[in-house]
Amino acid sequence: MRFSRSAIAAGLATAATFMSAEASSSSSDVLVLGKGNFTENVANEPLMLVEFYAPWCGHCKALAPEYEKASTELLADKIKLAKVDCTEENELCAEHGVEGFPTLKIFRTGSSSDYNGNRKADGIVSYMKKQALPALSELTADTYADFKGKDRVVAIAYLDATDKTSLDAVTAVADSLRDNYLFGVVNDAAVAKEAGITAPAFVVYRQFDEPEVKFDGKTFNEETLTNFIKAESIPLIDELNAENFMSYAESGLPLAYLFADPESKDLKSHVDSLKTLAKANKGKLNFVWIDGVKYSQHAKSLNIQGEDWPAFAVQDIEQNLKFPLEDLSGDLVGKVTDFVKQYTAGALKPSVKSEPIPKDQDGPVHVLVADEFDAVIGDDSKDKLVEFYAPWCGHCKKLAPTYDTLGEKYKAHKDKVLIAKMDATANDIPPTAGFQVQSFPTIKFQAAGSKDWIEFTGDRSLEGFVDFIALNGKHKVSVDLDPINETEQATPAKEAPHHEEL
Repeated sequence: MRFSRSAIAAGLATAATFMSAEASSSSSDVLVLGKGNFTENVANEPLMLVEFYAPWCGHCKALAPEYEKASTELLADKIKLAKVDCTEENELCAEHGVEGFPTLKIFRTGSSSDYNGNRKADGIVSYMKKQALPALSELTADTYADFKGKDRVVAIAYLDATDKTSLDAVTAVADSLRDNYLFGVVNDAAVAKEAGITAPAFVVYRQFDEPEVKFDGKTFNEETLTNFIKAESIPLIDELNAENFMSYAESGLPLAYLFADPESKDLKSHVDSLKTLAKANKGKLNFVWIDGVKYSQHAKSLNIQGEDWPAFAVQDIEQNLKFPLEDLSGDLVGKVTDFVKQYTAGALKPSVKSEPIPKDQDGPVHVLVADEFDAVIGDDSKDKLVEFYAPWCGHCKKLAPTYDTLGEKYKAHKDKVLIAKMDATANDIPPTAGFQVQSFPTIKFQAAGSKDWIEFTGDRSLEGFVDFIALNGKHKVSVDLDPINETEQATPAKEAPHHEEL
């Protein structure tokens, strides 16, 4: 299973500092929808954006002022924005497959698709305006110049009016990538001549690096054009943030990060010095620089331990593999070049963060760490229930006494059932696990002899866990639920300062 790209993007967004405020409902341009008025509203609009949210959600609070601003700006384009409170409209949100907050969906006369744009006001406005345009706009002498500079990346095909084969290929690309780029087609030979282009041609116009890049492939089809625009829409080295992360993640290429202090006088020279290396590895790696001060937690997630910038890391998002390089003193270009050469040759071992293996396991619950994950989980003789938690997570702290009691209950059955927990902030889940954790607590179960993991989504009570293990475990172990001795009961964890849930 691939690591969740959206989870990383959400992490980057959380790291940034947001100013959020509750919008006044009396002056809001955002429609409030519920079961009683949802269908009639979305069915009657050619284009509408709907946010499914929860009032307690930190990301929703951060989005609120941006969403309000975008809604007001889009009034002139007759594009409506709406919202649904999922704490009040559980059934409606479940019907639309809402699993996290906020979830944004685009509706076209009742039919929905996922919103894949960023969550800043200008990004929402730009994205929705693209949605209102045809996937492929026919350009004339009057509209050509304005369209070419309308967005950061614009693709224009120059075709003979009779070239249906090429038009079909361009139309297919435009339909599939309309969320990401603007597409136009020029059939007027005079407009093409003025642009210095001979049909058939496919040109990407950019507001970075070389402003005009022409497709020079021999095969003019959907696959080759798609690969071309995806590759050319990414700068050699751009600044990475929450707004543009998804465009990199969806490229399918590993990310090569230069973590830097944005106030450093050497930042520009460091970035420029890596452009030759970035160009040499185009198609293999996407190079970016990222604010190490603002996104220091993301650096730590890539197993960069210190905060001495600059630092470097390669991340294979698809496989969730991390390769950090911290010491760039002396010869930054030389060290990064050698590191990248080793990486592309497959000579580097991925970094896996782990706490030390506990010297004893005297507690009621087995403390699992990354360095022993494969050995413990590889024991096919046991049914295994594992909680992946964060020390600051309120839900995890609330669960702790119940989970400890569960461990006590299965003490006599340790040869058949393992009750374990893992601090997922201090340990990486090894790639061999086949999954990653996106929220806390996440509780997984693996039956003895099976390689498959089952997500525990039941009642987090002693009875709920025991019933689940008995039902799904190979050994069908059930335990007595009579109260255990007072002295054996776990002491509830003290409340710690609140942190926003992932």
